[in-house]
Amino acid sequence: MDALPKLPIGEWMEGFVEVLGHYKGVLFDPVSIVISTMVTYCSTVLAEIPSLILILLLGAATWVFAGRASMVFTVIGLSLIHNLGYWDETMETLGLVLTSAIISIAIGIPVGILCARHDTFRNLVTPVLDLMQTMPAFVYLIPAIFFFGLGEVPGVIASVIFALPPIVRLTNLGIRQVPAEMEEAADAFGATGWQKLVKVQLPYAKSTILAGVNQCIMLALSMVVIAAMIGAKGLGADVYRAVSQVDIGRGFEAGLSIVIIAIVLDRLTQHAGKKERNT
Repeated sequence: MDALPKLPIGEWMEGFVEVLGHYKGVLFDPVSIVISTMVTYCSTVLAEIPSLILILLLGAATWVFAGRASMVFTVIGLSLIHNLGYWDETMETLGLVLTSAIISIAIGIPVGILCARHDTFRNLVTPVLDLMQTMPAFVYLIPAIFFFGLGEVPGVIASVIFALPPIVRLTNLGIRQVPAEMEEAADAFGATGWQKLVKVQLPYAKSTILAGVNQCIMLALSMVVIAAMIGAKGLGADVYRAVSQVDIGRGFEAGLSIVIIAIVLDRLTQHAGKKERNT
């Protein structure tokens, strides 16, 4: 094996990134502006809502979707975050996660639909999804920083790469699970491809797609600390500073706030999917 020459895969990738770098202003600046605007808008809207009202709204939402116990946890948990002094950082984190989730869903559902309809396209996309899920996040942070600089934008890009595969896979799975009899009935009534998708396949696959949305949000939230290492704000930045300064108390409080947010978002999206499945 030593006699075989080493394949210059790293050099090929460096050359590819350098070529893209020549067109950075045209290709990536518009993307950077859109993502930066979305993060700022989401964070600002959340920050403008009085904390008490937002706690009550999220408590009411969890009561509707997940029951009384989840509502009590949501109200107590968010009140604890406010009491610890991490409310503003939590809103910045939610802005980052919401932006990543919105972009992932906007890309993932159409790609998942194409995968369900075309086996060849699915066979081409599947290895890319495997690469996105298994490649260490720090590896694709390097080109993200090269193209977008430091701040929230490369953090959102890294979160989208990490959170996109589940929504694609589960959208594909949900549509493929539609019973053949239902599709044959739609064809028999003369439904077009679009009508069959909107009125038969997507409604039937809704609970599976919502499970993908749940996974997408959880994975985006899991990236907040890594995103903070390249300049993203929010709770991840507090955790990163606490680790670098060996500040155990601050790190625990910020980490606990992330856990509370994760549980609240998980209960909301997970039980929304179950509710759809039971109706």
